[in-house]
Amino acid sequence: MYLKLFKKLISIVLIVISILGYEKTILINAHADEKKIVYLTFDDGPAGKVTKDVLDILKNESVPATFFLIGSQIKGQESLVKRIYNEGHSLGLHSMSHKKSSLYCSNESFLKEMLDTQETINSIVGIKPNILRFPFGCNNNGYKLSQSMVDLLHKNNLKIYDWNTDSGDGECPNANPSRFIRNSKTDKEHVVLLMHCAYMSKNSVKALPSIIKYYKDNGYEFKVIDENTPEEYHFIKK
Repeated sequence: MYLKLFKKLISIVLIVISILGYEKTILINAHADEKKIVYLTFDDGPAGKVTKDVLDILKNESVPATFFLIGSQIKGQESLVKRIYNEGHSLGLHSMSHKKSSLYCSNESFLKEMLDTQETINSIVGIKPNILRFPFGCNNNGYKLSQSMVDLLHKNNLKIYDWNTDSGDGECPNANPSRFIRNSKTDKEHVVLLMHCAYMSKNSVKALPSIIKYYKDNGYEFKVIDENTPEEYHFIKK
């Protein structure tokens, strides 16, 4: 009797071990099959030669990127907006003014700036981008993202995209390019990299080829952010 019971216990243990081993294999294989993706994103354009130089590098490297544009800077630089669009990059909204005092005084003022930027882009390339990035991020020293803001933006078919890796070129644009390269390196599976193509972002241009090389060498696929990309935002104020 005890022998039979012992054999049953052994059988149960072996079955459990085999099941656990099988599940572990499936999880490992599933993880291994996941593609590593990087989204190169550039804020604060269009900005003359700097934005042009960024586009030249992207074209030479055959990689796409996403540009979050400031609406008030577009006048006189319509050709750059057209080039961004025609070369297969994604256009996003980054407000009309990029000024905290007017942008964040109310949810409605924020929405208006984004919709005005959307219309400005539409008048040039015939599309209405619905992806946006909060100037200074959706949680900065003058504003914290609220659920009411999220609801308002979603009601107007707008989607929010922060970042999960920061090159640091916005805070210290004149820093050595090696600093931006170092900050941009990560082993995350999905990278949303914050960079800038503003007038003062000359050192970002110098860093960009090495940043692209790092992600190519590490097997990342370069993608643009569009309406089908999962949103990226955090820390909603209660």
